[in-house]
Formats: sequence, structure tokens, C-alpha cells
Amino acid sequence: MASKKSTKGMNRLLAALPPKDAASLYRRFPTVNLDLRTALSKAGKPIDAVYFPNTGMISLVQTLEDGMAIEVGLIGAEGFFGVPLALGARATQTEAIVQGEGTALRIPAKAFIAELGRNERFRALLLRYTQALLAQVIQTAACNGRHNLQQRLARWLLEAHARMDGQAIDISHESLSYMLGCRRSGVTVALGALRRPGIVEAVRGNITVKDRKRLEARACECYRTVQAEFSRLLP
Repeated sequence: MASKKSTKGMNRLLAALPPKDAASLYRRFPTVNLDLRTALSKAGKPIDAVYFPNTGMISLVQTLEDGMAIEVGLIGAEGFFGVPLALGARATQTEAIVQGEGTALRIPAKAFIAELGRNERFRALLLRYTQALLAQVIQTAACNGRHNLQQRLARWLLEAHARMDGQAIDISHESLSYMLGCRRSGVTVALGALRRPGIVEAVRGNITVKDRKRLEARACECYRTVQAEFSRLLP
């Protein structure tokens, strides 16, 4: 989901704004660390702040009544967490959890809503991202229902690899099983099928993508479909 216009180390939506607008936001609001496994928002609770990642990634996780959790969306420097606020809601049914360490611009909810009302270009850009995120959520649902685990794992690793700028992905087999909605043993088998031919390297909870082209060949069409939609909708 690379942006056509981006500044390294800066959120790509904010980089697409006029420079004075982006500079104003970075000057008025704090840049905070995204610490691994931190919950930025709880399901059903009011969203108190919006996050625009500069680096790192945030998972949107849905938990069912039986306690099973599954990832429904992934956010990196191409987007922001806080879409419900942009649509006029105050809470969401998903939990937002940091899955990759980085930094983000943090805007309190009240200030964010005021900024949307003041800056039409800002609002329009975020609504286009909202459409792209919706496309990702829809495609993820279709992928989880129709494609095999190795394809889904390859898709997830490609998405994470892009958002982490090629760095190693710090995630356990157990966490991957939550992200993909499967058994831990299934993750072990699927990851082994990617590790043995040297496509990825997995050591002590760290996964490194060694051959992105071959990983793309193992993934289903869902990665390419979502990537095309982000490229179409975002600058």
C-alpha cells in the first residue's frame, strides 16, 4: 500500500496535505511511541484519541463471545486509527492493538473533530482513506472464508512487511493464530512451508521476509486487490 507521494518517516496521509497544514498538525499535537502490544482503544469504549502512524502498525481486532479474536484490519503509515470519529461515531466494536513498534501523531478526539470541520481538504482525504480501509476489511473477510492458511499467512506477512519498511516482524505463533483466526499448530505448519524454501526466516518470535517476490507468489489475490484499491483512492 505504498503512497505515490510520501515522506519517509512521516504519515503518508499527512504528507499529502499542503506542507503548512501538515507542519501545523505536527507542531500542535504530540508524536508518541507505539509500544508493542499496547491497546490504543477498547471495543465499545469512547475513542479518546486518533493516531496517525509515522512508522509501525496497528491491528484492528474483533473478539467474539467465545473469546476468539481475529484481525479485521491493519493500519500503517498509509492511514490512521479513528475512522469512527471521522464518520460521526464515538466508539467502535473493534480493539486497536499495536502490532509493530513505531511512532504516531496523536490528536485528541475533540481536537480531531474540530480539525475535520475546519479543514475540508483534510476531511476529504480521510474519507477516501476510510473507503480504502473498508475495502481492506471486506477483502479480509472474503480471504478468511475462502483461502487456505498458507495463502492468508503470506498475505498478512506481505502487508506487515510493507508497513514495517522491511524490518523483522516481532510476532509469536500464538499472536499470528489470533490474527488469522486459526489454531497455533496451523500457523506452525504454514510458516514452515514458507521457511523451508527460504522465503522467510523465523527465529524466536521474529519473522524476516527474505524473498518478497516468492512470498507474493504464495499469497492469494487478496493482497493485490487491496493494494490496487489503496493506490486508486489515495495520493
